[in-house]
Amino acid sequence: MTLPGSNVPLRGAVDLSALRNRPAAPSPSEPAAGAPADGNATRLVINVTDAMFPDVLELSKTVPVVVDLWAEWCGPCKQLSPVLERVVTEYAGRVVLAKVDVDANPQLAQAFRAQSIPMVVALVGGQAVPLFTGAVPEQQVREVLAQLLQLAAQNGVTGTVGAGDPGATDDDAAVEPALPPLHAEAFAAIESGDYAAAISAYERALAENPRDAEARAGLAQVQLLSRVQDADLQAARAAAASAPTDVDAQLLVADLDLSGGHVEDAFDRLLDLFAALPDDVRAPVRERLLELFGIVGDDDPRVIRARSRLASLLF
Repeated sequence: MTLPGSNVPLRGAVDLSALRNRPAAPSPSEPAAGAPADGNATRLVINVTDAMFPDVLELSKTVPVVVDLWAEWCGPCKQLSPVLERVVTEYAGRVVLAKVDVDANPQLAQAFRAQSIPMVVALVGGQAVPLFTGAVPEQQVREVLAQLLQLAAQNGVTGTVGAGDPGATDDDAAVEPALPPLHAEAFAAIESGDYAAAISAYERALAENPRDAEARAGLAQVQLLSRVQDADLQAARAAAASAPTDVDAQLLVADLDLSGGHVEDAFDRLLDLFAALPDDVRAPVRERLLELFGIVGDDDPRVIRARSRLASLLF
C-alpha cells in the first residue's frame, strides 16, 4: 500500500493520459457481478471498461475510486472482491469501487501495469495511487480505505455518490458485527492519523490475546504506515544506494517498496542484505522480513518464494 502521510503530496503511480483523452462514454452505472442488489450499492460498485475510463477519472475528482483489477480465472480475486464490495458499501457513498476485468480490458491492465492480480489501485483527483496486491485480510482492507479517505480529504476530494435512499429506514441497514473494543480504538486512531495510538491499541489487544491474528496483522500494517509516513522516497533510495550494508537505510527502502506495491523488490532487497551481513547483525533484517511477510500474507506466492530463500540462507 502507498498512502503518503499528511504532509506528502499525492503522487500519480501510472500514466493514464492515453485513457484520459478517450471520447467520453456514458456515465458508469453498471453494477458489478456479485455486488449487493439494492439501488444504493449498485451505484457504489461498478464494472468498468476501457471506453468508460475517462468518466471514472472524472468521478475521482468528486469521490475516491478504488480500482479492483481481477480476472475470472483468478482464485485470490474471488476471495478479495467480496471483501472490497462489502467494505466500500459500508462507506455509504464516500468511496466507489470500480471493477476491471483485465482479460476484457487489456488497455486498462497495461495502463495500471498489472503484472499480478488481484491488484488494487486508488484514483484520487484523476491521479492513481497503488494500494496493494494479493488477497489481503479484511482488516487490512479497512485500514487501507481509512487512510485513502484521509489522503482524498488532503487533496480536496470529499464528495459522496449514491448516498441515501429515500425509501430506506434504519431497520433496512445490514448490521455488521461490532469490532472488539481495542480493535475499534485502533481503527478510530488510524482514521484520525494517530498511528502511535493505533499501535498502542493493537499491542494491548495482543497482550490480552497473543493469538489475535487480526490484531497482529493490524499492528504490522500500522507500524509500516508509521515508518513510511514522513519518508522521502528519493532521499531514502539515495541513502541506501550510497551505503549498501546500512541496515536502517535498506529497511526503509524495503518498507517504501512494499507500501508502493513493489513486493518482490522489497523482499529481494532484504534477502540480499541478509546474505551480505555477518551473522551477528542479521537479526533486524530477519525480523523485518517476517513482519513484511505477515503483511503480504503467508499464502502469497511471493512470500513463499522469499521464505524459501531465507531458509536457505539460514541453514
